[in-house]
Amino acid sequence: MRPATERGMFALVALNLVLQVFDGVATYVGVHAGMTEGNPLLAWALGQLGPASALCLFKLQACACLLLLWCVRRHRLAAPALVLCAAVYVVCSLAPWAAALATLHREYIAS
Repeated sequence: MRPATERGMFALVALNLVLQVFDGVATYVGVHAGMTEGNPLLAWALGQLGPASALCLFKLQACACLLLLWCVRRHRLAAPALVLCAAVYVVCSLAPWAAALATLHREYIAS
């Protein structure tokens, strides 16, 4: 595999890891501010295990999946899987949490 392709795969994995960290931190902050989690499985785990434990468990699992994709990075479907994963997290996590936390911040400033 060419070095540029290897760097590109590394960048995709790194981007996905950053998105996982953002999602975990944003979820933790949002839940503590009284917002609800949109993922029903995670919402259940938050109630059963508490925010810190549930988020660590879910984010460690997601990061393990990303590392597995890194291990099979030479497979022709690895790059599309990483791109799809990043797109889903941008649409389903980054955008909604950024909007929700911005609203929370505006309410905090106004009070």
